[in-house]
Amino acid sequence: MSSPNPALVTQRGARPLPRLALLIFCAAYVLPGVFHRDPWRNADLVAYGLMASMAEGRTPWLAPALGGVPADAALLPHWLGALAIQWLGPLFGDGAFAARIPFALLLGLTLALVWYTTYYLARTQAAQPVAFAFGGEADPVDYARAIADGALLALIATLGLLQLGHETTPELGQLVGVGLFMLALAIAPFRRWQPRVAIVAALLILAGSGAPATALGIGLGGVLVCQRSAYERVRAFVPWVAAATLGSAALAAWLGAWHWRASWPDAEDAITLARQWAWFLWPAWPLGLWTLWQWRRHLTHRHISVPLVTVAVAMAGCIATNLNERLLMLAVPGLAVLAAFALPTLKRASSAAIDWFSMFFFSICAITIWVVYVAMQTGTPAKPAANVARLVPGFVVQFEPLELVFAAVGTLAWLWLLRWRTGRHREALWKSMVIPAGGVALCWLLLMTLCRPPLDYARSSRPEVERLRAYVAPGSCIAAPSAPAVAVAALEVFGPYRVDARTELAATGCENLLYRVRGSKPPPAPPGWVHVATLQRMQDRDRGERLALYQRQAAPAGAVDAGAR
Repeated sequence: MSSPNPALVTQRGARPLPRLALLIFCAAYVLPGVFHRDPWRNADLVAYGLMASMAEGRTPWLAPALGGVPADAALLPHWLGALAIQWLGPLFGDGAFAARIPFALLLGLTLALVWYTTYYLARTQAAQPVAFAFGGEADPVDYARAIADGALLALIATLGLLQLGHETTPELGQLVGVGLFMLALAIAPFRRWQPRVAIVAALLILAGSGAPATALGIGLGGVLVCQRSAYERVRAFVPWVAAATLGSAALAAWLGAWHWRASWPDAEDAITLARQWAWFLWPAWPLGLWTLWQWRRHLTHRHISVPLVTVAVAMAGCIATNLNERLLMLAVPGLAVLAAFALPTLKRASSAAIDWFSMFFFSICAITIWVVYVAMQTGTPAKPAANVARLVPGFVVQFEPLELVFAAVGTLAWLWLLRWRTGRHREALWKSMVIPAGGVALCWLLLMTLCRPPLDYARSSRPEVERLRAYVAPGSCIAAPSAPAVAVAALEVFGPYRVDARTELAATGCENLLYRVRGSKPPPAPPGWVHVATLQRMQDRDRGERLALYQRQAAPAGAVDAGAR
């Protein structure tokens, strides 16, 4: 016999979130950050630099390089960005914006995959709420929709996905692969050929997006989940999962994506790990733990085991790569699904605590952003204005009315949401996730409208490269031996310069040389070069790191004539 189901849900509690409201939530989360900004350091800029280099034909598509140095790049997402630059760049006149379009669509696709995964998992018999003796329990379809709405809101509310999910990096492709994997196992009892196509595509996308070990891990986990399923059709799905897992491993080998990246943290890093997971996975992780406790007798059922496999593999990958938060991000979709199944088991006091904490926290954050914006525009209050000037030296404040309108509309919508939440829909399953998701969407919207100009100035490398133009004309060749990939990408994107980052200085044909130095004095000029300038790197002003520029010394005229004779 199966264990008692902990979910008790009435028909009133299973009311779905209005579709228009759900779409507005998704748009308010996905769209801010797509427009009017540069690629940001570090991974965002490096990824775009590779995409632009491919699109412009400066590097091979199968063996991309930056500054002549081979790059360890996930090919499928970079191909996607490069194609967008080629096809959409001329249309919009901005290659960076064109590259962000497909990645914004990938984020939106991840939201949709999580919703449909949760919907189909909630449709299974083991996930359905208990039937009441005299009726009145939730309709199975309405219950599944309400749970799926909760999962989508939990995904939006999770803090770790906020910035990383809006970058132009391969992790967006990996997120889609994880979501598609969960959907394939979720729809296996209900569809015939769709889950087969989905499982193959999911693991191949993961392998081609730079996560072959994750594909292998969740593929093996998927085999175990299918073997233990109560559905015969799901058990018959095992050969497909196994074949897709092997295929992903073979694809990764063909693309050269297998690399040893393991770097285990020390025991002293346990506190750092706990802090990272606590904020990165908030607020989904406490709800996920509550789900595992309340449904502890149902851990082998698919609505728990499917998302749990992806969460466990992503967390193990984070630990094995020395607390890599980009791998931890792959745990967010599965954790959002787990968090959704905690909603029908929450007590009213717990739900109220989540609401009140989120209401005060995000309201304070929104007020802080508005105060900083007013201080930038008017100089009052004086202290926030001075802090902005100190943190972003050289930034010139400009008034942008359109972004002010969007910020004001978002703030009014937040106030309406607070009033709506405290006055109605107290029985709805997804009620505890509305305020956290709305608060995250509001703060992200305010940051990407009111505070976007100073953030863009601080996070972009454009100001530093523009200072270099006073000494080196755009299009010139710069030798930057052993320079990090982000520096090479900045020079190639914002210069634009032709960069040679190989270590053989004597073999370069460049007339300019750039070194990263520490301290106030540059190192002695190499033979045949003369020091021209030392430039302060804005983001490293506290560490004293600078850029020393040298130019090739012209040979004396007499020496040239003697050589000619």
